Amino acid sequence: MARDASLTQDFGDGTFTFRLGWGELAKLQEAVDAGPYVVLQRVGDGTWKLQDISNIIRLGLIGGGMEPTEALKKVRAYVEDRPPLESLMLAQAIMAAALIGAPEENDSLGKDEAANLTSE
Repeated sequence: MARDASLTQDFGDGTFTFRLGWGELAKLQEAVDAGPYVVLQRVGDGTWKLQDISNIIRLGLIGGGMEPTEALKKVRAYVEDRPPLESLMLAQAIMAAALIGAPEENDSLGKDEAANLTSE
């Protein structure tokens, strides 16, 4: 079975599906003026910008099926009104799932491998 680029995580006031498909990755690229792999590297190596985190999460919620206005409200409340490091790991996981694929159950590729990809 192919890896799915979506993941389900607790966030804010519930549990939500996040997915950055091709269209969301293109919007992210435009919003932060960097390609998806560069953004993955930035959130992995500490050179991220605030807009990287908020846009990854917002577009991930939209790609996961949430209405854009609701995604914006959630990001304002649970990302932009909070310290950025609270949301960094979620942004990392969403980007890794988008570019590598979310690990399936019993799949050995996980966060450590995604982190290694960003440090190369």
